[in-house]
Amino acid sequence: MWKAVLPGAIALVTLGLSLVSGEVVKRESDGRQVLALAQTGAPDQAETRTTATADVRQAAAETGRPVALVIGNAAYPDTGLPLTQPVNNARALAEALRDKGFDVQVGENLTKQGMEQAFETFKSKIERGAAALIFFSGFGIQVARQTYMIPINAHIWNESDVRRFGVAVEPLLAEIEAKGAGTKLVVLDASRRNPFERRFRGLSAGLAAVNAPDETLVMYAAAPGKVVEDGTGDLSPLTDELIAQLRAPGQAAEDVFNRTRVAVSRATHREHVPWVSSSLVDDYVFGTPETTGTTRQSASEQTQ
Repeated sequence: MWKAVLPGAIALVTLGLSLVSGEVVKRESDGRQVLALAQTGAPDQAETRTTATADVRQAAAETGRPVALVIGNAAYPDTGLPLTQPVNNARALAEALRDKGFDVQVGENLTKQGMEQAFETFKSKIERGAAALIFFSGFGIQVARQTYMIPINAHIWNESDVRRFGVAVEPLLAEIEAKGAGTKLVVLDASRRNPFERRFRGLSAGLAAVNAPDETLVMYAAAPGKVVEDGTGDLSPLTDELIAQLRAPGQAAEDVFNRTRVAVSRATHREHVPWVSSSLVDDYVFGTPETTGTTRQSASEQTQ
């Protein structure tokens, strides 16, 4: 009897194995289809990322060359002996900025007319979307919550003379903004004691906080309303450290300014505490994106 049943049992087992094998094959096939679909979508994502990177580089390429106006005013006949650092500051920083690709315009010991002409030339160079940097080392004075850069030929006896002879920072920034500048960088190494303060009715120590347009980064040698001494070096502590930080390739401007602030504060045991104000939305990187690297030693660390 079992001999009669055996062929049927074998047939049933064979059928079952065939069904199982078919299901496995089907599942493997489905898996390959899903994998194929996933692999088909991967190039699209990679292409999207590549396109986005290309767009960023294209936008950077379309932005004009960054420009800088660097002024050092030291020889003020109405204040006694010339200042020792501003001209050195301007020359040293100009060289560092040129190394970063800036079109740099330098002014030394400028009169009121000379400063106005320098600013007009500077504004004429600004291309839409390009970075624009202003550096001033000399005497700065605040009047009515406005900061003024003082020309060497200013004859100041009262606050009205500051408005007449000085060059206000905020209107200048507004003009640069109107020219279409992208990132606006301002460094005022001018938080010195007002040499004319005895002639004023009220106290006007230090500089005033700047009401700046968007995409502006500002650094003072000291916080608003405070003053610092120059020290004994050829360069001011602020400018010396700023140049040291600029030497590191591919650094964001806000990082450079903040690291300068921290390094100067530590090196001077907080006798000099620079002030940084930012309204930047997008990072501005000194140099090209391909030149990224680590931060080099600060000026204070290099001298130890």
